[in-house]
Amino acid sequence: MHVEPYLFFGGNAEEALDFYETALGAERVMVMRFKESPEQPPEGAIPDNWGEKIMHACIKVGDTNVMLSDGCGSADAQGFAGVSLTLQVKDAAEAARLYGALTDGGSIVMPLGPTFFSPAFGMLKDRFGVAWGIVAEAEAAARAA
Repeated sequence: MHVEPYLFFGGNAEEALDFYETALGAERVMVMRFKESPEQPPEGAIPDNWGEKIMHACIKVGDTNVMLSDGCGSADAQGFAGVSLTLQVKDAAEAARLYGALTDGGSIVMPLGPTFFSPAFGMLKDRFGVAWGIVAEAEAAARAA
């Protein structure tokens, strides 16, 4: 079994795709817009002007697929309370780069810094309200001890 996150952006998924490509080096695997659906949604399921909005998309962040959508037009479709995505990276320099990129327009929850389990760990919310944890791998010598 494999778990993949699926995020709903309530209308700004295109902006999120662009942001994650720049901030994380994410790769667009696929994008399907509502107007491209092989079946029309039920009457009233999405706003009339949502043909260009993203029905389903997949990006690759490192080795992980992250799926996302604009949802069905409901403002409450966007909300990430109680969920956080974590990026595990090789070193503190990479952690700092990603932390800086993701905090652009976002907010700091826990400043990036050394902890007992990592040379660099921090938490933030990006400009879309998605919570992230970033943790650099502990050095091999420290893990062996």
